[in-house]
Amino acid sequence: MGVTAENPDIRRRQIFTNIGAFAIALNAFSHLLLNVVLFPWDLMPLHIYNAVVTVLALSVHRLQRYGENLGAIALSTLTIGGHTYVVLALGLDSGLQIYFTLAAFLLFIFGIEQWRQFLIFYAAAFLALIATLYFGRPTGFVVPQQAEFRETLAVQALINTMIINLLLIAYALTALRRAEIELSQEFARSESLIDVILPRAIAARLKRGEERRIADKVPSASIMFADLAGFTAAANAVGPDELVGWLDELFCSFDGLCTSNGVDKIKTIGDSYMAVGGLDGDAQRGAVAICRLALEMQHEMSRHKALGGHRLSLRIGIHNGVVVAGVIGDLRVSYDVWGDAVNVAQRMEAHGEPGRIQVSAQLMAMVDHRFAFERRGSIALKGMAETEAWFLTGALADADKEIADGEIANGEIANGEIANGGERSR
Repeated sequence: MGVTAENPDIRRRQIFTNIGAFAIALNAFSHLLLNVVLFPWDLMPLHIYNAVVTVLALSVHRLQRYGENLGAIALSTLTIGGHTYVVLALGLDSGLQIYFTLAAFLLFIFGIEQWRQFLIFYAAAFLALIATLYFGRPTGFVVPQQAEFRETLAVQALINTMIINLLLIAYALTALRRAEIELSQEFARSESLIDVILPRAIAARLKRGEERRIADKVPSASIMFADLAGFTAAANAVGPDELVGWLDELFCSFDGLCTSNGVDKIKTIGDSYMAVGGLDGDAQRGAVAICRLALEMQHEMSRHKALGGHRLSLRIGIHNGVVVAGVIGDLRVSYDVWGDAVNVAQRMEAHGEPGRIQVSAQLMAMVDHRFAFERRGSIALKGMAETEAWFLTGALADADKEIADGEIANGEIANGEIANGGERSR
C-alpha cells in the first residue's frame, strides 16, 4: 500500500516499514480495547495515546510516495516519541523500557545506504532510554497504585521482546537466504548465457578473467556460410510472427547440429548462417566436422516445412585457411572471426548454387578421402583471382564423428539418410 518505487531495495524497505506500521497500529488498538475494559477511566491518557498512535500508524503508508524514507522517518519518530511517553506514564516498574533495545532493527526500514539517518534515530532511541532510566519514576504518573498491573506489563514486555527478536532475525535470515538464491539463479543464468553466446573454451577463458583481451590466430580453420535461396520472396508472403517462428525453428535445428558435430556457431545475419570448425586447433577434425555439418544442414533443410508456400533451399560455401578469432564488444559481447579465409568462404557461398555445398580446393584437400566431391571447375570470385571449386556431395566416413588417434572410423552419416554420391575426383 502506497509503495510506488521501482527500485527493489527501496520497495523492500518501504514494504517492511508498512508492516511495522500496521503491527504498531494493531498493537496500540489491542491495548486500547484491553485497557478500556480493565481501567475505563484511570488509563484515559493511555486510551487517548493508543487511539492517536493507531490512526497515525495506519497513515504511514500514505507518505511512501512522497519520499524514499519519509515513511521510515515518520514511523521512527512516532515509535520513539510515543514509547518514551508510555514508559514515563507507567513507570520503570512496567519494564516497558526494554523495547528501546529493539532500536537496531530500524536499520531494516532505513537500509544500509541511509545509515546516517538510521544513526540519528538510533541515537535518539538511545538517549530516550537513558532519559527514562534517569528521570522516570518507578510507578509513573498513571495508575501508580496498580503494582500488579505493572508486574504483568513487565512479564509481557520480556516475552514480547524475545518473540520480536526471533521474528526480526528470522525475517533477516529469510531475506538473506532469498537474496542468495536469487543471486545464485542470476549467476547461473548469466553463466548459461555466456556459454550460449560464446564457444565453451572461450567462455571458460572469459570467466577466469586472466586475459584482458581474447584474440587468437588459428592457422587452419574451416569456415562455412549458408544462405537461404529464395528467402526474400518467401518472406514477403508471410506475416512477421510466421517468419520469425520459421527462422527460429530452422536455426535452432542448425544450432543443435553444430553442437552434435563439435562446430562453433559464430552468428546469423538475416537469413545467413555462419559456423567454423577447427578453432580448437585440430584442423583436420574441424574440417571433417564442418563438412558433416553442411551435409546434415542440407538434409534438415529438405525436411523443413515450406515458408509461405515456397520450398526454400540452402546455398552453402566452405573454405579452409588462416583466421583471427576473438571477443569484441562491451554491451553486447560477441565472438567473431576475421581474415581472407572468411572472405573466400563467403564468396564461395555467394557464387554457389542453391541446394549445393561448394567448397574450395584447400578444404577438399583436408578431407578428400572421407567425402565424395564433384568437380565444378575454375570460378571467378568477386575481387579475387579464379579458383578451383568443388561440390561436396556426400560422406564416405562414419557418422559418429569420433576421431581416435587422429583417425575417423568408417561408416554412413546421419543414420544412412545422407546418401553417398557424386564424382569423387581431384
